[in-house]
Amino acid sequence: MLKPAPLHVGDHVAVVSLSSGTLGEAARRHQLNQGLKRLQQLGLVPVMMPNTLKGRAVLKQHPELRAADLKQAFLDPNIRGIIAAIGGDDTYRTLPFLMSDPEFKTAVRQSPKLFTGFSDTTVNHLMFYQLGLQTFYGPNFLSDLAELGPTMLPYTADTWQRYFEVSQQTVINSSPVWYDERTDFSEAALETSRVRHVETYHYEVLRGHGVVQGQLLGGCLDSFYDLLTTTRYPDEQQVAAQFNLIPRATAWRGKILFIETSDEQPRPDLFRRMLQRIRQAKILTNVVAVIVGKPQNEHYYQEYRNILIDETTDLNLPILYNINFGHAFPRTALPYGAQAAVDFDQATLKVLEPWFNTH
Repeated sequence: MLKPAPLHVGDHVAVVSLSSGTLGEAARRHQLNQGLKRLQQLGLVPVMMPNTLKGRAVLKQHPELRAADLKQAFLDPNIRGIIAAIGGDDTYRTLPFLMSDPEFKTAVRQSPKLFTGFSDTTVNHLMFYQLGLQTFYGPNFLSDLAELGPTMLPYTADTWQRYFEVSQQTVINSSPVWYDERTDFSEAALETSRVRHVETYHYEVLRGHGVVQGQLLGGCLDSFYDLLTTTRYPDEQQVAAQFNLIPRATAWRGKILFIETSDEQPRPDLFRRMLQRIRQAKILTNVVAVIVGKPQNEHYYQEYRNILIDETTDLNLPILYNINFGHAFPRTALPYGAQAAVDFDQATLKVLEPWFNTH
């Protein structure tokens, strides 16, 4: 995998709306300003790409504008990092404009840059994985930098700081606290803190012993399900197959699969169907272990736990549950393709290689 360089104070970073265009809505202006301020506090220079703030209606109708922004961010030598504005549900519509463009693919390979985001951004990550670029399933602009509280959530702020650092190995610890998702995102909520809970489960071993190593690969379970079915959009499965977005069965051998559920908080019966679908795609039957993100608000925590065990019993698949990545708050980052180790006796997770290229 091609590794990007770490961020440095003074770097220009692009914010791109690759799925929902909500960042450009007037009702989000206070969050936009909050996120810009936080990037500046990190010592970075934020760059809004030409279409990032065009709004939901325009970007819904014009996926080519979203794709153009991502391409331009890779072509611009001044931009060192790229941050997804937010998720959504139709990033897949950008694929024909990117994966059929030799200039874009060459730019990605010749100018690897830090790329971070989660949720529907899974689609972008899988695209970059295919192109050989290591990206980060981690914080985005609207959910994290634009946090309405007095400060960024401390654990998430530590994650951002890692984007500036070069370590040979990275231990990803369980956060001592977790937070509810907000119900009020209005300007009136500025400077108000999230509802906070002490972590009681920590990393939970559902099955497994000893240390298992493998390369990290995965994303949002809902996104995988959508890419493998016609449930959400009738053409999504066909587009994903056309561009080989889901790695073939043999490519999952030796991998540690990471999955988490979206803010739609899928009902347990749908969660079961999602797991069954990725098993049918020969993902669960090939990986060496699974790490699973904390469900948002801990909703369906026990139900998901029991279904995970039930659907993998015959595979005897090692599973570590309740990791702080994905849609629950706070969140860490996971580097795609990086070698990691899960110690199922100690319930620990460690990335065994540097996240960045320093040469």
